[in-house]
Amino acid sequence: MRLLALIYGLLCYAIFLGTFLYAIGFVGNLYVPRSIDIGPDAGWQAALAINLVLLGVFAVQHSLMARPFFKRWWTRIVPGAIERSTFVLFANFALILLFWQWRPMLSTVWAIDHPAGILAMQLLFWAGWLLVLVSTFLISHAELFGLRQVWLNFRARPFPDPVFKTPFLYGLVRHPIYLGFIIAFWATPVMTFGHLLFAGATTLYTLIAIQLEERDLIRMFGDSYRNYRKRVSMLAPVPRRARDKQP
Repeated sequence: MRLLALIYGLLCYAIFLGTFLYAIGFVGNLYVPRSIDIGPDAGWQAALAINLVLLGVFAVQHSLMARPFFKRWWTRIVPGAIERSTFVLFANFALILLFWQWRPMLSTVWAIDHPAGILAMQLLFWAGWLLVLVSTFLISHAELFGLRQVWLNFRARPFPDPVFKTPFLYGLVRHPIYLGFIIAFWATPVMTFGHLLFAGATTLYTLIAIQLEERDLIRMFGDSYRNYRKRVSMLAPVPRRARDKQP
């Protein structure tokens, strides 16, 4: 069973890698058959309805399965060692559904024609994705995507209690992963209505998800996280004055 759990975790991670790479192409209209602005045509009303449902499916799945109360219930059904891998798998399925069924909405909101502006948007786009990837490794990429859990289970070792840490970028903003996604989603030289819907909806979801996530982190780490919130801003990398002096 431990070997099966390890194989399952590796398979879920492989699916994540493919989904992550496709997401880059989907948002940037790069090298993929269907993207934000490439796909089957539909009337704007139908496209809007379908796209909102797809975004909602991901938001509900991602937020619900990340909550502690759901994890406590879910681990009565699935082994704790593969809980994170299963979360990653379901998140990938929600994204794959979105990539598959997304309907382009091609009315142009704005377009940048100057070569320097286009280059700046392209650099920001790639910088956003790089920030996402680097930030996952700073806090343990393997644990975030379930690999560490299945590996320790395979070796019959207990999973250690969570440790609060704020390495490098996490000393500048509390959520560099979310910041990277926001940058990547908004950095485009041609903003269509469909792209604006995607970027706006995911940004709104991010702001809501942060509130839910930080509530759970405060329950888990208490004053350590409360003091961290006072010292470090949420998304904008600017210093914030602590309301209480730190020792």
